Amino acid sequence: MMVKRTHLILAIPLLLLVTACASNLQGDAYSRDDARQVQTVQYGTIEDVRFVVIEGTKTPIGTIAGAAVGGIAGSGVGGGKGAQVAAVIGAVAGGLAGAAAEEGITKSQGVELVIRMGDSNKIISLVQAHNPKRPFNIGDRVRLMTINGQTRVAQ
Repeated sequence: MMVKRTHLILAIPLLLLVTACASNLQGDAYSRDDARQVQTVQYGTIEDVRFVVIEGTKTPIGTIAGAAVGGIAGSGVGGGKGAQVAAVIGAVAGGLAGAAAEEGITKSQGVELVIRMGDSNKIISLVQAHNPKRPFNIGDRVRLMTINGQTRVAQ
């Protein structure tokens, strides 16, 4: 029982590390680097709104965390060479599961916005995370703010 409790204690910080790596892609979230930076602002009108899925991150963190947890869990099975083999199998299986878990945890609901730009009448499309508290509707007048090559849409 003590071995399983130790494994759980080791697994929890690794899972928190994976979830902490998810970035915020909403139009009203700024990174520390973007704060106090001059932005280019344009205006437009929403022509169409479509919900999309923004795929999750695929970094080595999920794989490494899963492999560590799987290896530790596998090493508790059997003894001698059997424990070593179980640790390797556990690490491989844990790495695969960790990568899949990271992608699933960091996947988010997005919104594709088709926008008619005010002055030029040009039509563009932009995808960002969906904010259910501030949904976009066809006909909404919006601001497009560009900073460091990244554009966000806000009402």
